[in-house]
Amino acid sequence: MWLYAAALVGLCYLLRWYREKQVVSHLRDKYVFITGCDSGFGHLLARQLDLRGLRVLAACLTEKGAQQLRAQTSDRLETVILDVTKTESISAATQWVKERVGDRGLWGLVNNAGISIPTAPNEWLTKHDFMKILDVNLLGLLEVTLSLLSLVRKARGRVVNVSSVVGRVSLLGGGYCISKYGVEAFSDSLRRELSYFGVKVALIEPGFFKTNVTSPEKISRAIQEAWDRVSPEVKDIYGEKFLASVKESVEKLGSQCYNSLYLVTNCMEHALTACHPRTRYSPGWDAKLLFIPMSYMPTWLVDAMMYWRSPRPIKAL
Repeated sequence: MWLYAAALVGLCYLLRWYREKQVVSHLRDKYVFITGCDSGFGHLLARQLDLRGLRVLAACLTEKGAQQLRAQTSDRLETVILDVTKTESISAATQWVKERVGDRGLWGLVNNAGISIPTAPNEWLTKHDFMKILDVNLLGLLEVTLSLLSLVRKARGRVVNVSSVVGRVSLLGGGYCISKYGVEAFSDSLRRELSYFGVKVALIEPGFFKTNVTSPEKISRAIQEAWDRVSPEVKDIYGEKFLASVKESVEKLGSQCYNSLYLVTNCMEHALTACHPRTRYSPGWDAKLLFIPMSYMPTWLVDAMMYWRSPRPIKAL
């Protein structure tokens, strides 16, 4: 009995492996638009797809980032300056993409642009702090997607949205986790809607990788700035020791981040080039073995795990 079950499981995995190895034809004729290409995942993916022969349209926030990318890629790759928080910038970039793809449409849209600060315990933050992240990670992603959707539909292409494990398990205060939960919800509804038109939507849910988003220096600085702004009453409740513990946790997290960014960009590439892409990709062993399983655990158990690892305010009950 167990032998038959093992054989069936093995057969299923073999079938899945075979399906996922099938690659879309005529890749060199396909255009892919990627946001957030100044550094990190976006920068590496643009270079990776360029080497693969796709026609990459890379959106960078700064001209410096665009110049650095062009210097490392072929003449096929083109860049545009894009601020995803500004409607006029998105409109200009959309028109720029339309002029390049023409009647072929846009095969791939990769929503990669994102920020992680201001990050701190929720009570230390203001509405503006939350909105700063949401404008980039969620609202910017929404507007870029809606602006380019007709081009993706025309090509029967792909939308690849970069979420995170913290889009499944809220590990920290501030707008970052909220934005990623929003990306998850938007992607799920978008996937179902666009399936009628042959468009596939994939989610990338990385664990913790060493990029600007996970920079311990930047996150610690943001935590300190938030602390400096809070009222004396809040400082009295939490205490300086709590602040030090939070910053120490950030430093430890930074040392545990993966350096191998290609684990993430390989998933993005597969989502764009495979005939049968996955709905979700979870690069990083921390995602696979810890955070994704946590997302299915009972709430009380996840809370207990979080309490065990988190510092306690000085006036906690």
